[in-house]
Formats: sequence, structure tokens, C-alpha cells
Amino acid sequence: MSEHLADDIIDRRRLRRKLTFWRVVAVFVLLVSLFAIAFVSVSSDDFGAKSRPHVAKIRIGGTIGMDENLIDMLDKAGETDAVKGVILSINSPGGTTTGGEAIYDAVRKLADKKPVAAEVETLAASAAYMIAAATDHIVARKTSIVGSIGVLIQYPNFAELLDNVGIDVQTIKSTPLKAEPGMFDTPPPGAEAMMRRMILDSYAWFKDLVQERRGLTDTEIAAVADGSVFTGRQAVKNKLIDAVGGEEAAREWLAGKGVSEELKVVEWKKEEPTAGLLSSVAARWLGLDLSQNTALEALQQRLFLDGLISVWHGAG
Repeated sequence: MSEHLADDIIDRRRLRRKLTFWRVVAVFVLLVSLFAIAFVSVSSDDFGAKSRPHVAKIRIGGTIGMDENLIDMLDKAGETDAVKGVILSINSPGGTTTGGEAIYDAVRKLADKKPVAAEVETLAASAAYMIAAATDHIVARKTSIVGSIGVLIQYPNFAELLDNVGIDVQTIKSTPLKAEPGMFDTPPPGAEAMMRRMILDSYAWFKDLVQERRGLTDTEIAAVADGSVFTGRQAVKNKLIDAVGGEEAAREWLAGKGVSEELKVVEWKKEEPTAGLLSSVAARWLGLDLSQNTALEALQQRLFLDGLISVWHGAG
């Protein structure tokens, strides 16, 4: 009886050791599989290509704002020896003036180190055109939309509505122009004039920037800086862009700057957080589509724009 009991104990121990061994093997295989998927899906396409001489393509789309990730990417492209030239692919109606200014400065910093061209896709208006002007060569399709040089501010006023429903909003402030123009009462004398002075100052800065970057005379800048938009064909005649075309036209200009036409164009993308990266890799492995709702993102960006804006068709 004791011998049978001893055999049972030995068998159980052997079984536990086998189960532990196969559990360790399963975990190891799972980790190796996840690493392999991540490497094949991400590293081989992005990091491997980025390590060799190439032309970096950076997309700037949607509503322009203070985009630290984009600015970091532009800085990194300037510091990466493998990047021999840069193409900014722009498709945006514009956005905040401060966001456009910050990205403009980052592009100028990049252009001091590498030849940079802008390729306008459908639209480069307002703050987006400001960013395009930071490059040393702009190309656009014949029917692309370019321009809308100007600044505006929009704010709702509910004073009449509140009067109609019998709501009185009381405000106590230090001076009449503090926090003006407001949404709940009629703007006091001087409020709109104050805002207009600010708008005109920003507009003068924007206009001077374009005039300097594009080498326009006073007459030429006056003809294009009234908020008008132009097709690519019109823009090249008005000196807002340098040539009609797409990526191939940008590559041709880069070749003139010593960037070999044999180099591969590699699209640089914003880095995903680790958790997001693993989930996206797993989704691709499983054949799932976890793409974001770009329409919702665009709506959110428009709703939360703050400060002066330089945007074409902003009320659409």
C-alpha cells in the first residue's frame, strides 16, 4: 500500500514538472510571436528604411494646432544623417496662428540643415500655407487650393437670446475691456476695436512673412493677401508656389539640390505609445480595423480651437 502511495506521489511530481515546463514554453512562444509581429509590422518598414539614406516624407494634415509631436519629428529629421532631403505633404485648411507659427519655425530650422520642399495635396490654406512658405520650394496640383492669407476670430454672443428667455448674467471685473468680447452681454465701447487691432497686427505679421519668403513686391503681396484662395495654376502665376506638380516635381527640385533621385522616399509617422503600438500590431495580426474616426477628430479640433485662427472655410 505504501509503495503504491509513493508511486502516486512520484507520478504527480512528474506531471507537475511537465505542466510547468509546457507553461513556460507557451509563454516563451507567445512573447517571441508578439516580438516577431511587432518587428515585421513596424521595424522592417520604418526603422530599417530610416537607417539608410533616404528622402523623408512628413504629412501635415487636418486642423493646424500646437503639435509637439510633429515639431519633434521635424527636429529629428534635421538631426538624422540618413535624411538627405524632406518633402512636407500638406493637406490642411489651416488652424491656429500660434500653431502655424510654431511649425513654421520648426520647418525653417529644418531647412537650415536639409533641403525641404512642400507638396500641396488638396489644400494648403491660411496657417497651412504659412507652413508651406517656410520651405524653399512649393509645388501643388493644378486644381489644388492655395492661399487664404489672413487672420480672424469668431465668438458667439448670446445676449439677445438670454434677454428673450429672461436670463440676466451679471459680471464684475476690474476694467471694462477685461475678458472682452464676452458671450453674454453687448461688447462695451472699445472691445471690437481692441480685437481688430490684434487681428490687424497678426495679419501684418503673416503678410510680411509671406512677402519675404516668396520674394513678392508690395503690389504683388497686396494682390494675393486679401484672403483669396487660388488654384495651383493661379498660384504659380501669382508666385505663391514655384511649380505645378506632385511628389515627382518635389523630387526634381531636391535632385537639383544634390539629393539623388535614386533614394527611396520613406514616410515618417508619429510614434505611437507602447500600449497603442502593441494593440495596433495585434489588430493587424487579427485582421481588425481599429482606425480612428477622422471626421470626429476634425470636429473636436475645430470645437476646441483657441485664440486667433488662420483657417479657410472655418465655419463649414
